[in-house]
Amino acid sequence: MSVGCGLECVVCLGCARWAWKRLTYIGAYDSESWPPASPADFEPVPRICRVVLANYDPDLSNPRFAPPGHGFFDIDPSGVVKRATYADVGTACPPYLVYVDHAHKEIILAIRGLNLVRNADYKVLLDNKLGMQMFDGGYVHHGLLKAAKFILERETETLRGLLRECGPEYKLVFAGHSLGSGIAALMTVLVVNNRKEFDNIPRSRIKCYALAPARCMSLNLSVKYADVISSVVLQDDFLPRTPTPLEYIFGSIFCLPCLLFLICLRDTFKQDKRKFKDPRRLYAPGRMYHIVERKFCRCGRFPPEVRTAIPVENRFEHIVLSCSTTSDHGIAWIEREAQKALELMRESESAMTPPPQQKMERMQSFEEEHKSALQRAKTLDVPHAADLSEVEIQEDASTAPPSDTHSETTTEPKSAGRTSWDELVDKLFTRDEDGKLVVKKDVVARDIVIE
Repeated sequence: MSVGCGLECVVCLGCARWAWKRLTYIGAYDSESWPPASPADFEPVPRICRVVLANYDPDLSNPRFAPPGHGFFDIDPSGVVKRATYADVGTACPPYLVYVDHAHKEIILAIRGLNLVRNADYKVLLDNKLGMQMFDGGYVHHGLLKAAKFILERETETLRGLLRECGPEYKLVFAGHSLGSGIAALMTVLVVNNRKEFDNIPRSRIKCYALAPARCMSLNLSVKYADVISSVVLQDDFLPRTPTPLEYIFGSIFCLPCLLFLICLRDTFKQDKRKFKDPRRLYAPGRMYHIVERKFCRCGRFPPEVRTAIPVENRFEHIVLSCSTTSDHGIAWIEREAQKALELMRESESAMTPPPQQKMERMQSFEEEHKSALQRAKTLDVPHAADLSEVEIQEDASTAPPSDTHSETTTEPKSAGRTSWDELVDKLFTRDEDGKLVVKKDVVARDIVIE
């Protein structure tokens, strides 16, 4: 009897501990160790949100769904080159538009999010099974990849013509929200691997912004393309955190909050190593921007702050049980909080007084962070992780001419380790006639004849 009571107490304590940890877990914990984003890096995000929102307004001159307060203040209605409606795309993908932003020198293809009352959008999500589609050495969502191919087949000529017309200083930007974010991310991967179809556009001129991203590619691909794909997550958004395949979420007979709770319970008893080593498991793509605006045991929304990183581990792996789990997924909320965060970042940057609380600052460039993430994925033995020598890294504006495809490698792989002592000596010194080591610049100076 006493043994049974003891076991019962242990089980009760374990359940109470689990409930406390889960119910007190907030979205801010996912990025608490990340450095803050800079205003220059985050500046395009609110503007890209407004371009995606323009899909909902057929007439931008008289908008009905403009963001409150400022509206589409930086969107020029004459810049919309093409719109694809439901009548144009049928059941293949959501509507989208092509917009040329001359002020920022960008050609943007923006895809709207999931339409909850349209069955065709659900069919795109349900067209997948775990491990069904391999691509570029990893796994991707089959239905989203088909939609990405469909849009590219329709718009390759349009985008190529705009790139030729606008000139080499214009960037090619893909953007999407929710369902559209996964399509935009996979379109970016396709374009990077087939740049010859776009007149060999440099990799540095291709960019993607995935807003409230769907899990659409395996971990090795998410890290590999972190230099061209950026995902934006608002606080507790459920979709980037839901490890269950999308086809199970939206095809379930359970209500979404109940399903999220069951997923949360199941993942508690699943080992992290087992989840991490599954090559078929899909993740939110690219570099992550996390907008944080709520704190533990605090009511209301606080001034938002933005954190960024290329995480390999703890990549939004925990479901957040909060009343804002679904509302944080809305594009209108993301646009509003992103704009507010950008304004606060600009104000703090212009202020010369030291902050009241010291914050961790980024000590690496984006390129160095990308290299570190690739090395980290290889160190942790992520399935199919790319070698640093196999991946093109954006260096500067002075990069070499692009190859036809992303998968091509140079004959001399880049060294990911330290320079050896012999290499350092060869670079800095040479030997004179007596065989002694002499600094190279001294040799050059010695050969100069002064008249």
